[in-house]
Amino acid sequence: MKGKIIKGIAGFYYVHVPRENIIFECKAKGIFRNQNIKPLVGDDVEIDTNDQPEGIGIITKILPRKNDLIRPAVANVDQAMVIFAAAEPAPNLNLLDRFLIMMQKQKVYTIVCFNKNDIVSEKEMILLKETYLRCGYEVISTSMLNKEGLPDITQLIKGKTTVLAGPSGVGKSSLINVLQPDANMETGKVSDKIKRGKHTTRHSELIYVEDNTYIMDTPGFSSLYINEIEKDELKDYFIEFNEYEDKCRFIGCMHLNEPGCAVKEALREEKISKIRYENYVDLYKELKDIKRY
Repeated sequence: MKGKIIKGIAGFYYVHVPRENIIFECKAKGIFRNQNIKPLVGDDVEIDTNDQPEGIGIITKILPRKNDLIRPAVANVDQAMVIFAAAEPAPNLNLLDRFLIMMQKQKVYTIVCFNKNDIVSEKEMILLKETYLRCGYEVISTSMLNKEGLPDITQLIKGKTTVLAGPSGVGKSSLINVLQPDANMETGKVSDKIKRGKHTTRHSELIYVEDNTYIMDTPGFSSLYINEIEKDELKDYFIEFNEYEDKCRFIGCMHLNEPGCAVKEALREEKISKIRYENYVDLYKELKDIKRY
């Protein structure tokens, strides 16, 4: 029987079998541990339920992964959607840029969603959207309160496994409850073991929406470290710098204090977002200060 791991806690893996729409509580065969292979949320697996109590199974095979991420530690992700509030709380764009860098490094297509557009002015919303549209990201605005933008999200996630991420309090749980009202549906003893409060996510968890469509809830983050990136490669993750790279006077220009920097010139001409550039400088200084061993 084939299914997908939707949650893993303390050596137990909860496998959703779409055909029956049933969740099985499974342990993994010892051979995986011997081969130093750890099943991940998002893994497509084969399970054996023969000679097992109802609702219990054993993972016998992990099917080939198309990708696996380090943070969050998940497999077979098609895209990420990072959700920030347009206000209440005010969006921390430095934190947003950190997430975008992390996803870009892991080669995951990312959509930016600004929620709570009902409590900001149209001018404020346009500024937020334009900042990231100009970088090449797909950007949408929503209001969970007014159900605005939900058709766009439904279309964007259809047929894909999408990681939803963002700080606490931005409306991520509200979105999940709209997309899948039965996210905490009762499934007997298995549900009693794995369900969590509607607004508290302690583990990455896949939620089945419809055919071939899963959304992954991840714990809300308040900070993100990008220590694994070298300071000299940081500029490569600011997509909007790319078209100016070849016009800089010096090869390998860091776009900081060098003369003849085309990126700084584009900044002066307001072709590059001041907010994004300032975040780049702050992150560069942070990485420069890290002691490398």
